[in-house]
Amino acid sequence: MSTLTNIWSFIRRHKYLITIGIFTAIIGFLDENSLYRRFKYEREINQLKKEIEKYKAEYEESTEKLNELQTNPEAIEQIAREKYLMKKPNEDIYVFEETE
Repeated sequence: MSTLTNIWSFIRRHKYLITIGIFTAIIGFLDENSLYRRFKYEREINQLKKEIEKYKAEYEESTEKLNELQTNPEAIEQIAREKYLMKKPNEDIYVFEETE
């Protein structure tokens, strides 16, 4: 019986500290909108923003290449020669492989 009274007296003396501790645990970790989840979501949002910027830059580059291909026939010829190894009738092609 003395252990129960000791526990009860401890709770009675420190009730505000215990309440603040429980509140902090709920807000910090257990709640649906906890601080831990908010930090995790913020990190995920930042990663997604970086990914969006990367894809925007890629889109701009691709749009620029497409516009150049639509307006410049020399660009089409350059891509055909470099990527698809096409040649003019009286030309020879030499392909060099880079070795590391």
